[in-house]
Amino acid sequence: MIRVNLTQRIWLSFISLIVLVGLSIIIIYPISLKGTLTEETYRIIEQEQARFANPYSEFFTPPQSEVDFIERREAERSVGHLFVINQYGTRRGDSVPNEVLQEMGENAFAQETTRGRYELTYNGATLFYVITKIKTTNEEAYQISYMWDTYRDRMVNRLWERLLYILLLTSALSLLPAIYLNHYLRQPLTVLGNHFEQIAKRNWQEPFIWSGDDDFQKLSYQFERMRQNLMRYDRAQKTFIQHASHELKTPIMVIKSYAQSVKDGILPKENIESTMNVILEEADRMERRVKDMLYFTKLDSLKDEDPVREEITFGAIAFHLEERFRIQREDVTFIITGADIKFRGDKEQIQVLLENFIENALRYANQKIYIKAEKGEHTVRLTVENDGDQIPVSDIHNIFTPFHKGNKGQFGLGLAIVKRIAELHGGYPGVENKEEGVNFFVVLPHDYDFNKKKIKVKKEE
Repeated sequence: MIRVNLTQRIWLSFISLIVLVGLSIIIIYPISLKGTLTEETYRIIEQEQARFANPYSEFFTPPQSEVDFIERREAERSVGHLFVINQYGTRRGDSVPNEVLQEMGENAFAQETTRGRYELTYNGATLFYVITKIKTTNEEAYQISYMWDTYRDRMVNRLWERLLYILLLTSALSLLPAIYLNHYLRQPLTVLGNHFEQIAKRNWQEPFIWSGDDDFQKLSYQFERMRQNLMRYDRAQKTFIQHASHELKTPIMVIKSYAQSVKDGILPKENIESTMNVILEEADRMERRVKDMLYFTKLDSLKDEDPVREEITFGAIAFHLEERFRIQREDVTFIITGADIKFRGDKEQIQVLLENFIENALRYANQKIYIKAEKGEHTVRLTVENDGDQIPVSDIHNIFTPFHKGNKGQFGLGLAIVKRIAELHGGYPGVENKEEGVNFFVVLPHDYDFNKKKIKVKKEE
């Protein structure tokens, strides 16, 4: 396939348009012109016939211009007249060949109407003529006015000449809008291309706003939104790396310092076992952080994929998690309600969502943790409530932000993972302070179509 740039496409479009118009005129124009000029020929013959018979009739109008005078003079010279007076064919007027006269006489004597139009071919030329029946007191007479096709040919040639001039002039003038259109389209596209080149170099600080044409202005707005999204993504990526580095830095430093101390024969703790326990605890802590970061980035990559959708029984997950977390704090009682509620979603992700809610609740609960599921008309609400201290109002709006930690927070990704999972299921998370504790929840559509993603839950104000 031949590759052409924008300028070449514009020129090719205009040239193709001119060629198409020219071909259409060459094909259609002669067909329509022939009928039109034939009709015009008969009209001239009839007009000259009436003027010849009565110079002061209604057909006589003085020439309005020099062009009219020349055309009338040519018409008068081109139209011949003769009279067939009686049944024997006595003729008066201009002379015509005998063969032509014989055919004219036959048509005249056979004519029933007052006026008739005829044509014949003689020596390769066409003769147009009009026969008008004239009634007198003594005998019948026929006025025959005729014109050879040479007059029509002159008119055709003249019209073709004028048409050629018009086509050449139109083609020349069409270059002006082609040049303007080329400049009009290339300028904003060139500017836009330069901005894309800067973005390819990760330099997206300069905004792009185009004023003028609505279409290019809309394109510039779309580009600007893309640029701002890239800037936000870049900032989020840098922030994520900074926070991740900071969170991993502490356990690495502890492990490194304890290992160096053991190597030097110095025990930071009472004995080797206590020292090694600290190293293992920091390694486990770092492992959990790495897993959270990997899972958080994994959820980000799932935006454009189709998650697994299956029927989930809330109690199957809730009782399994209660059994796992009960040993961490034996002084806390787990209360599960709505165990028989069923909904559709990704079972693994829903389990991770509840795990993060319960881990968070265990750090703040005094005596009880409530794990509930409530089903509405189109939604299901999953809740984990603890009876600990309330969350400060200043923290509520940012609590699901990545790396935001409360006073007992660990890594700051648990609730951010909850938010990402809820959004992947078409829902949203929330938190609210109660009279005795804090209530964390997510609202999900209980029959969410992951492929079509038509059902999405509107967040409550």
